[in-house]
Amino acid sequence: MTESALATQCVVIGAGQAGLSVAYYLQRLGLEAGEEFVLLDRGPSTGGAWQHRWASLRLGSAHRVNDLPGMDELGISFGTADRDTPAREVVMDYYRQYEEHYDFKVVRPATVTRVTDAGGPLLVDIRTEGGDLELLGSTIVNATGTWGSPFVPWYPGLRDFAGRHVHTAEYSAASDFADQDVVVVGGGTSAIGFIIELESVARSIAWSTRRDPQFIDGPSLNLEDAVAAVAMQDEAARAGRALPSIVSGTGVPRTRRIQAALDRGVLVSRGVIQRIEPDGVRWEDGSFSPATAIIWATGFRPELRHLAPLKLREREGGVTVASHHSERDGRIFFAGYGPSASTIGAARAGRNIARQVVATLSRLGR
Repeated sequence: MTESALATQCVVIGAGQAGLSVAYYLQRLGLEAGEEFVLLDRGPSTGGAWQHRWASLRLGSAHRVNDLPGMDELGISFGTADRDTPAREVVMDYYRQYEEHYDFKVVRPATVTRVTDAGGPLLVDIRTEGGDLELLGSTIVNATGTWGSPFVPWYPGLRDFAGRHVHTAEYSAASDFADQDVVVVGGGTSAIGFIIELESVARSIAWSTRRDPQFIDGPSLNLEDAVAAVAMQDEAARAGRALPSIVSGTGVPRTRRIQAALDRGVLVSRGVIQRIEPDGVRWEDGSFSPATAIIWATGFRPELRHLAPLKLREREGGVTVASHHSERDGRIFFAGYGPSASTIGAARAGRNIARQVVATLSRLGR
C-alpha cells in the first residue's frame, strides 16, 4: 500500500442493477457519491452485463427487467420500453440517464483486481486505462454479478472437439453459424432463444439438457414469484454452498415465440451428452450428432476472484452470506448474490444493504 492511496467509507464494485440500487439508497441515507462512497464499474459503458448481450435480444424475451429504485423520477420504465429496440441499447440508455440524474460519479472502466485487509480498512486494487490505483474502503459492497465468470461443464472429450466452443458471453449473432451443425447445451431462456434464432440459419441443431425442460404458463417470469427458486438460492448462500441454477427452480415461461417453436417441434431435447468427439457429440443412447460448433448456454458463476485474498470461500464452494453480508467478515456485503440476483430482488436488497453499511460505519466510528 502506498501513502497516496485514496480513502472512502464504502466501495461499491459494479454498476449493474445491484450496484446502482445500493448507490441510490446510500445516497438517500446521506452519503455523498464520489466522496463518502465510490462506485466502480469495469464496463466501458453503462448497462452492466446488458451492454455485452447479443443484438437480437429484446426486452420481454428473457427474464423481466424491473425498474431501479427512483427510476420513476426520470419518467422512464422498462415496463413501457420499446420492444423493437435491442435490449442492450434500452438498458444502456436507461442506466445512463439514471446515473446522470443521480450524479453517482461512476468510475469506469475500472477493474478491481483484488481486495485485501489492510489492518482496519480494506485495500482495493484497481486497474484503469490511466494506470493502477489503490483505494481504501471501510466497507465493501460486491455487486459484480456473474457475466465475467462464464461456466462450461466438463464432459469426456471436451478438449478433443475440433470445432468452436462458444459460450453465451461470446455469442454475437445466429449468422455466425450459417450452414453449420450446432449443438446447444443448456435448459434456460438463452439456450432456447439461440435454438429459435438458429432454426432458419444452421444446417442442423441438436439440443442437450440435463433434465427435461419445464415450460410454465405465462409470457414472462418474475423471479420473486418463484418462491422455491429464491429459497434455494437463499439456503445455499447461508450455507456457503455453490449457488444452484435459477432455471432449475423456476422453469421457462411459454411466450408466444416459445410456444410457436414448441408447436413446430423445434424444442426437443436429446438429453445428456455422453461424450464429445472431434466432429460431434455422442448421446447416452449411443446415437451421434455431427457438430462444427457447440454453444454453451450453461450459465455463469458469481464473480468473486478479486475477493480471494480475504479467504471468504467455504469448502462447499460458496461464500456464507446471511442478511447480505459475509459471515466471515462483516465489512463485506453482497448485492445481486443468491436470492437478490433478480432485478426486483436487487432493488429490495439495495435498501437493506445500504442501511447495514451505514450501521456498520457507525459501529466503526466512521
